[in-house]
Amino acid sequence: MSKLKPILMGAAFALSASPVLAQQEQFITIGTGGQTGVYYVVGQSICRLVNRQTAETGLRCTAPATGGSIANINAIKAGDMTMGVAQSDWQFHAYNGSSDYEGDAFDKLRAVFAVHPEPFTVVARADSEIANFEDLKGKRVNVGNPGSGSRGTMEIVLDAMGMSMDDFSLASELRPAEQSAALGDNQVDAITYTVGHPNGSIQEATSTVDARLVTVAGDAIDKLVEENPYYAKVTIPGGMYAGNDEGTETFGVKATFVTSSDIPEETVYQVVKAVFDNFDRFKGLHPAFADLEPEEMIADGNSAPLHPGAERYYREQGWIE
Repeated sequence: MSKLKPILMGAAFALSASPVLAQQEQFITIGTGGQTGVYYVVGQSICRLVNRQTAETGLRCTAPATGGSIANINAIKAGDMTMGVAQSDWQFHAYNGSSDYEGDAFDKLRAVFAVHPEPFTVVARADSEIANFEDLKGKRVNVGNPGSGSRGTMEIVLDAMGMSMDDFSLASELRPAEQSAALGDNQVDAITYTVGHPNGSIQEATSTVDARLVTVAGDAIDKLVEENPYYAKVTIPGGMYAGNDEGTETFGVKATFVTSSDIPEETVYQVVKAVFDNFDRFKGLHPAFADLEPEEMIADGNSAPLHPGAERYYREQGWIE
């Protein structure tokens, strides 16, 4: 026993000195969106890269499905989420206290990076004879679930077009995972989604029923894009979805990754480092990421100040001064 005791003590000392065991785990949560959307893939992809480094950083990441942009920002504000994905327009509104955030600005909101473009997308059953946005009048339309960026953008488009929810014979509030089946079952004539492409939900919709992407263009959209720097005109390429061989004109935003100034610099730094140190791997996790460039992700779509942790990494890479 006397010989065994020093050995055990030495082993205990070696274990306590181990850098892996000495690193205390910190749990971070990323707000995403519906499981069929690209937001969910963004969060899951970031967590996959972060969790590969848990032994070194102590960070352990989860990315549950959520209601989307506005819900994510509100959860970060309440301290219920560490980070989240949000449309660039809702990042702007939350930080500046405009639109749904009028009088309630989230001045602690911080940008981390932008991700993929997100066109405002309308898909209609071919038998509904809907060719453009104005044709939605009198139709059954899924306008998006409350708390989602898609729903918020739909309301802005309606206002710009001089329309309202009352113009529809039905304004349903289904989540993205539910709306494709509703279109195929003829429960709605059209669905709306602000999302990166190609998207699984829209592939499902156009595969199960003869459906067309709808043009969202005209003077009202031109004015909307001109007056709001977080919007841009977009053409959804043809050939992505069954029965939609031609490009579809619309407008869109950027998906952005955001957090709060309350989150420690080192935490955000390690998350950013995990993504950009493994950038080729990240780009391969979804087709919407294929054309991403670091410089554009830092410059485009971010209207809130950069978080110091993100800024630190970008300075180290020479991407910002």
